[in-house]
Amino acid sequence: MGRLKITVLGCGGSSGVPAAGNHWGVCDPNEPKNARSRCSIMVQSDTTTLVIDTGPEFRQQANREDIKKIDAVLYTHYHGDHVDGIADLRGYRFRSQKLVPVYADAETIKVFRRTVPHLLESTDPIYPQILEPHEIPMESYGKPMRIGDIEFTPFEQNHQTCTTLGYRFGDFAYSVDVWRLDERAIKTLKGIKTWLVDSTGYKMADNLVHINLDQIYGYNADIGADNIYLTSLTPAMDYKTVLDETPDGYFPAYDGLTLTAQG
Repeated sequence: MGRLKITVLGCGGSSGVPAAGNHWGVCDPNEPKNARSRCSIMVQSDTTTLVIDTGPEFRQQANREDIKKIDAVLYTHYHGDHVDGIADLRGYRFRSQKLVPVYADAETIKVFRRTVPHLLESTDPIYPQILEPHEIPMESYGKPMRIGDIEFTPFEQNHQTCTTLGYRFGDFAYSVDVWRLDERAIKTLKGIKTWLVDSTGYKMADNLVHINLDQIYGYNADIGADNIYLTSLTPAMDYKTVLDETPDGYFPAYDGLTLTAQG
């Protein structure tokens, strides 16, 4: 596997920026990088396109980046800000005449079977099956998997209310909606050069579900990434302010940001 292109489709926290009601918080509305849709990324090789999560703005993200085909979608977990655009995969299924493979942990697949059963199985000729579900079993965590010519390694993250999956692609990794990382996850992450990581906890010492900046600094002392991009940014996190107050090698992400990785 060679070079990979990573596109940040969205980097906003659960409310997006601005939040409903045109609430920008402390974010400067005149800074385009403060306009954030919900978290999602795209990982591409020359022949394969993977998407991680389909949040509420997935249709707009796909159109903005002109995503013509999707070989599979990987899900981090089942919370609405990461899955509520799942029905927008319908168009890809009809144009390709193939089911769209989706990969997730057992709990997320279980939630999909309860909330969008019409997408996972054919129940009516008017509404054909859209998705082909693939469970990522716990025994696969920390081990390489492959879709097309893209290899990735899933790893478990503690989000308090549930567990989530992070994903490593070569020397790049994506950790969203994470509160704590165990030794197995850190072992999987060691050696990456670029880490795109949840930062909703920001400066809060008592956030119960999201990591904060001090914790990210501490984890990266072990992981050793050269460049850390902060995602899941809230209305309390102005782009320029966060850029100025974080150490060298740390950057707030923004919608449309592109990165490269060695697969």
